[in-house]
Amino acid sequence: MHHSSLDELIKDAPEALAKGPVAVIMVEDDVEIDTSLRHHQQAGFKTIIALMPPEFDLPRDLSETIHRVDYDMSVEMAMETAINALIDPAAGQWMYYCYNAEYLFYPFCETRNVVEMLAFHTEERRSALLAYVIDLYSDDLGEHPNAVSLDRAHLDKSGYYALARKDDANGNSPKERQLDFFGGLRWRYEEHVPATRRKIDRIPLFRAKKGLRLRWDHTFNDEEYNTYACPWHHNITAAICSFRTAKALKSNPGSTFQIDSFKWHNSAAFEWHSRQLLDLGLMEPGQWF
Repeated sequence: MHHSSLDELIKDAPEALAKGPVAVIMVEDDVEIDTSLRHHQQAGFKTIIALMPPEFDLPRDLSETIHRVDYDMSVEMAMETAINALIDPAAGQWMYYCYNAEYLFYPFCETRNVVEMLAFHTEERRSALLAYVIDLYSDDLGEHPNAVSLDRAHLDKSGYYALARKDDANGNSPKERQLDFFGGLRWRYEEHVPATRRKIDRIPLFRAKKGLRLRWDHTFNDEEYNTYACPWHHNITAAICSFRTAKALKSNPGSTFQIDSFKWHNSAAFEWHSRQLLDLGLMEPGQWF
């Protein structure tokens, strides 16, 4: 199903936003579009919306099963503009967003679909779910100059940390149950990453409601949505395993020639399994067993 704009999707295909969870995949380039879409289909999302340039191709099976929307991700504020346009029409539904060459993992995702996971999260009276963006990269940039290879994907198994999130409106005191998380390639190559773009936390899964708005830094205007847990115990967290930072570092003229390899002593082959991420402490099941 092809739509020429977001407005057309909202007007002519209201059923796309009527039954969640809804996944919005924002396509920035032509890298791993098919695998990104199929990964989230297999996770159990009821609707997949792909925001992508019209010149990119899609296989027939995907063209017939997702909502493709012509959209330019290169314009300023493209991410938050798109998600905020969809929130009010999808009020009441769970939504998810990511970019191409990004893959959602959550505890036990091999045997339980995203609907089951969100049902449990809803029972815990949570309306948002924190994820960490875990950088993936090929171990051989000679063979994969854009740093992307599903077969040779690696991740950092350590080097992650959190800092208190300051409340500018309240004398810079720490915000309750909110932290800024750092690590991965944005930490190791921080000289090539603007300070405002170094965080790896994101709230990719959230229940849409009227008036909710996503901000440029992947936080929401409802502060409870930005918390990592409820007040009484830990909640589920997830991981978005992403080639996006590695791609950017190898496509940016200011950094590409200074990076011969992303591998270091804390690199590990990515196993494409939630158990590895749980063992490394890169997500947690909370009370879900």
